[in-house]
Amino acid sequence: MKAFEFENVSFIRDKKALLNNVNWSVKTSENWAILGLNGAGKTLLLQLICGYLWPSKGRLVVLDQVFGKASIPELQRRIGWVSTALQYKMKNRETAEKIVLSGKFASIGIYQHYTEEELEQAKTILINAGGASLIGKKYEVLSQGERQLVLISRALMANPELLILDEPCNGLDLFAREKLLSQIQQIAEQKNHPTLLYVTHHTEEILPCFHHLMLLKDGEIFAKGTQSELFNEEKLATFYAEHIQIIPLKDERFAVYPK
Repeated sequence: MKAFEFENVSFIRDKKALLNNVNWSVKTSENWAILGLNGAGKTLLLQLICGYLWPSKGRLVVLDQVFGKASIPELQRRIGWVSTALQYKMKNRETAEKIVLSGKFASIGIYQHYTEEELEQAKTILINAGGASLIGKKYEVLSQGERQLVLISRALMANPELLILDEPCNGLDLFAREKLLSQIQQIAEQKNHPTLLYVTHHTEEILPCFHHLMLLKDGEIFAKGTQSELFNEEKLATFYAEHIQIIPLKDERFAVYPK
């Protein structure tokens, strides 16, 4: 089963193709990283997947829903999207577990009746994601990395079939970044985890659990395949159009720097 499939998809604005002829399919439970520089079209691609934008050309199917025939609000409830921008919309006085619980209702704050069982479920999700120490703490006292972990747990509360992590390490210091990445790795190792998309322009953030990699450049897919196929100096030098060097890091990760 496929999580989504792009067939000759383009997105055109003011007569300019911001995404051009995208062909890409992802199977359920696969983990993909999307790598691209600023302006490559990464956010546009995510907005199409989530139904916030509509293809100008081509065919797009997400979670078996064909665009043009699907109920987009229903589709969006099956997708979790975590980004730094979402941090600033949460209510500061809510506890971490209440923020997580709000994901069940796709709301900012909780206005619906909930059961003690549902609150315990929120706590369990937070614990399983590595956030046991955050239970009972108010959102306003959490660090940026802790807030990102809470938002990831919030997305998981809705039991999404697809979880998009949109540059989740933006603004984090080195230690907070490594802690968050470790917790994302834990989520990827859980049984029946959702299909994961991790979007970044930093190669050192791409964890081993993201077996598949897509390189996006100037609104077009430059290459797609496994990490082992694409993480080589010849391929990445052509992608960046610069001389680069690849520095191996711990845990099968790599950093790319100008040579």
